[in-house]
Amino acid sequence: MPRAKKIVKISESERNKNSSEGLISIDSCNISNANDLRRIRSAFLNIFEDVEEARNVAVQEKNKTMLIIENLDDGLFVLDKTDKIELINSFALDFLKGTKEELLQKNIFEIKSDKVELKYFFNIVSDKSGRIREVSREEVCFGDKIFFQVSIFSIAGTAGGGGHLVILHDISKDKLVDQMKTEFVSVAAHQLRTPLSAIKWTLRMILDGDVGEISDEQKDFLNKSYESNERMINLVNDLLNVSRIDEGRFVYKPEALQIEDILKEMSSNEETSLKEKKLKLVLDLPKQLLPAVFIDKEKMGIVMQNLIENSIKYTPAGGKITISAEDLRDDILVKVKDTGVGIPKDQQDRIFTKFFRGENVIRLETEGSGLGLYTVKNIIESHKGKIWFQSDTGEGTTFFFTLPKASSVYNKQ
Repeated sequence: MPRAKKIVKISESERNKNSSEGLISIDSCNISNANDLRRIRSAFLNIFEDVEEARNVAVQEKNKTMLIIENLDDGLFVLDKTDKIELINSFALDFLKGTKEELLQKNIFEIKSDKVELKYFFNIVSDKSGRIREVSREEVCFGDKIFFQVSIFSIAGTAGGGGHLVILHDISKDKLVDQMKTEFVSVAAHQLRTPLSAIKWTLRMILDGDVGEISDEQKDFLNKSYESNERMINLVNDLLNVSRIDEGRFVYKPEALQIEDILKEMSSNEETSLKEKKLKLVLDLPKQLLPAVFIDKEKMGIVMQNLIENSIKYTPAGGKITISAEDLRDDILVKVKDTGVGIPKDQQDRIFTKFFRGENVIRLETEGSGLGLYTVKNIIESHKGKIWFQSDTGEGTTFFFTLPKASSVYNKQ
């Protein structure tokens, strides 16, 4: 019994000890859980602060973007995939003559406006199915002297997963300035033409001996003056052609003709210049007659004259010029190839613009207006043809252009 009592006592003591340790263990666990909760709470607070800061930054950036869009000088609106307006700025509101409340979430083709005639605009920007199509800087005229450059791009991220961005750029002032420039050039060219013609015929009479004998030295000086006057007349004629093109007054009288006849005629006209520069011109034409083309003979003469004269100017002595033509499916393709100095790669995108001349040819040939290829391009495109070129510096240039066959033109009519 005493032993048993001792055991019980020990057991109670151990139990009390274990109980005491158990309480300590529980308290430690509670303390640990509290610390974890505090750390988790702190972490969540940091996350919430970061999210709030990011949200504030996003709101600020959005406000900046909207401020920029709102104050753009161009009209801008965003359409969803059903052509409803999701975003629109003040310029576009003024163009469509409405308020945001009236226009937002409204289909653009359902908008009616008293300010401008939108029917032509919608014809330009819509496809055959009546939906918005992509357009790159296409000019649209509204009424008298009101011009817009319209661009439409597909975008992602709008409601429904797709939509379009429409940009309206007002080019009315640019058009007015261009018109004033053209009118000035036209007036100046006309005023120059008369005195230059008088000088030409006066010099010609003196050179021909109609007003008396002149010495060889005098004749040499007068010939140089006559040639300089001819260059001025050619420049004036180029300016007049360009002004007529820009004003839409370059009259065409097309008819069914053989392109071979024009190529032969214009090639023979340059025989003197070819001999002076010791150049060889090869006319490579099919043995059988090509189908007739629907062209204006005078204007096509201007095209061939410019292309051949450029090849002569910019091809070194001993070089070769090849003119060829071939039958395509609906068109006739003409090539003018030379072994000249070529066109630098970084300047090729400007070759058909007004007054442009390559840096390498300016050093080689100081004369030239830079208007020839601009005129050529407009004449070819007015004939419903296309023109392009291939060139490498020092390896020559080949100009290509197509002209519609007379039969295909008549069939379309």
